[in-house]
Amino acid sequence: MAKTSQLSSAEAAQRAAQAALDLKANDVVILNLKGVTDMADFFVIASGTSDTHVRAIAQNVMEDLDKLGVPVHHEEGVTQGRWALLDYVDFVVHVFHPTLRHFYQLERLWSDAEVVKVQPQDAPAGAQ
Repeated sequence: MAKTSQLSSAEAAQRAAQAALDLKANDVVILNLKGVTDMADFFVIASGTSDTHVRAIAQNVMEDLDKLGVPVHHEEGVTQGRWALLDYVDFVVHVFHPTLRHFYQLERLWSDAEVVKVQPQDAPAGAQ
């Protein structure tokens, strides 16, 4: 039986960011891409400290969101742990090894996007 989610893309992106923070991800950022691109509504960007840490963060995000009825649509790079990309259609989670995050600089590439404050888990996700 398929689960259905009542979370908006903004709420789900916040939950993904929190799941990354729960495993001590570094430099967690949410970019609001609405009005910048039709590719997705949000990017969640985080860094791990090692390949193992990147894998663990990505797995935690997938497990946490799956429990909420938000399954990952497509994943890449989780096994390697250098750059895990989790595509949820309306938002995309990027978990980087620090050297690759510095190299690709997604925040600079998408500098037109608004940076959304990551809300503490007990705060309403729509509050900014």
